[in-house]
Amino acid sequence: MPGLSSLHVLVVDDNPHMRSIVVAILRGVDIGIVQEASDGADAMEVMRGGAPDIVIVDLNMFPIDGLEFTKMIRTGVDSPYPFIPIIMMTGHTERSKVTAARDSGVNELVAKPISAKTLLDRIVAVIDRPRSFVQTTAYTGPCRRRGGGGKEFAGKLRRKSDNKAKAEQSNESKEETA
Repeated sequence: MPGLSSLHVLVVDDNPHMRSIVVAILRGVDIGIVQEASDGADAMEVMRGGAPDIVIVDLNMFPIDGLEFTKMIRTGVDSPYPFIPIIMMTGHTERSKVTAARDSGVNELVAKPISAKTLLDRIVAVIDRPRSFVQTTAYTGPCRRRGGGGKEFAGKLRRKSDNKAKAEQSNESKEETA
């Protein structure tokens, strides 16, 4: 895919075999710079040396797992890049794990076993369809609502059908008073 040679990607996984597979995929699609880290603490040090464009992190790692690492990146006072796109890999795709990953602030999730196509699709998604960031007392990360986060809908009414119903009610009220 054209344009990937300018990307800098950091791969964080405590399993050297999985890391080598991901690195081989990234180099195979011509990612320009691929760095590796074996855990969250090592990744923080790598990131202090220079900003990657994307971080790919495993959910299950020791001593700092992918969820803790993501939270450190998103909310840590010494976090070098709190808005960096994070793609999480996991072999645990049950709803609770997916929800935990989303709530930690990841941008995208890739289920293991990963394929080159799926990983590339997630990379393209964070580049071509970035989501706006949300920062509240309970959550910091990309907007968890796909499709722009409802920016076009203001107030309590959050759905197009709500706005349509509101407009129809308004028209009916105008007709009754006329």
